[in-house]
Amino acid sequence: MLESKIQKSLIDSLEKDGYYVIKLSVTNKNGIPDILALPNGCGAVFYEVKQKGKKPSKLQEFRIKELKNQGIKVFVYDGDFNER
Repeated sequence: MLESKIQKSLIDSLEKDGYYVIKLSVTNKNGIPDILALPNGCGAVFYEVKQKGKKPSKLQEFRIKELKNQGIKVFVYDGDFNER
């Protein structure tokens, strides 16, 4: 499945669950995850979307680690909802 279709499916599911969802396309930090999901009332969750079998780049891995070190939840998502 194309990454764009995986992203749309994830966004639709998160919005259905009440999240405020932002697809990040241009940021001041290259490698930042694709999706920012804000649950009602607290915190933030980032999702790096990949096709099945694909892995984040070294820069994406660095950004994921950087976010996690700040106490932010980050997931790599390939279309399986059980990874949330």
